[in-house]
Amino acid sequence: MSLRGAAVRIGGRTLWSGVDLEVAAGEFVAVLGPNGVGKSTLVKVLLGVLPPAAGQVRVLGERPGEAGERVGYLPQRRSFDASLRMRGTDIVGLGWDGDRWGIPLPGRRRRAAKQRIAEVIELVGASAYANRPIGQCSGGEQQRLLIAQALVRRPQLLLLDEPLDSLDLPNQAAVAALVGRICRDEGVAVLMVAHDVNPILSRLDRVVYLAEGGAVAGTPEQVITSETLSRLYDTPVEVLRTSDGRLVVVGQPEAPAQHSDRHAEDARP
Repeated sequence: MSLRGAAVRIGGRTLWSGVDLEVAAGEFVAVLGPNGVGKSTLVKVLLGVLPPAAGQVRVLGERPGEAGERVGYLPQRRSFDASLRMRGTDIVGLGWDGDRWGIPLPGRRRRAAKQRIAEVIELVGASAYANRPIGQCSGGEQQRLLIAQALVRRPQLLLLDEPLDSLDLPNQAAVAALVGRICRDEGVAVLMVAHDVNPILSRLDRVVYLAEGGAVAGTPEQVITSETLSRLYDTPVEVLRTSDGRLVVVGQPEAPAQHSDRHAEDARP
């Protein structure tokens, strides 16, 4: 994945500009920043849903939206109703044949699909509950099954939009570890949108930090510093390191309210 001088505008407002980023196979990259700065919008640009206003964007050597099944996507989390009876395996299976509108697969392809669905369920550690109704699974269990759904067609690039949102701390750590392992063991490049860097910091290769219409990209050590973030926000921001090595951003201002990644104006594909 490659972005050079990329920018995006919505409603006449520049959400961010000057984004330069190269992501190779097996790398784990986080998109960070406060609510409303266009983190999810960056994902939509990579999916080809929104055009960049400037710069060049390539995804697996193609223009955004043209790489097809080689890109896996997990949108912002929505909880399943507790009464939903679809099994976890059925949810994962939608990643394989959900675009067929119920048309059965031929016998050989059906067997291959069943095998692959079982493989990714095992990969994410969900075998013990995959046959349960999805509405009866916990938030962390549902998220593992949705990651399996995004992986079922063997993508080379995985785009995750705030997969840790609404999870408790143990589940955040578990899902972050899972994504890091998928990166390392499967050779899948991962770009994850996140609000808090702490659960994933130790696993990251690079960071893109968006704020106030600008952007900085680099290794965590280059980007998450008092000097860099203060320059980006044009206001004092302090970065502290805890005794266990975690970085904590102190005094980070919230973005203006004109735009929110979560609002309907950024309609999902």
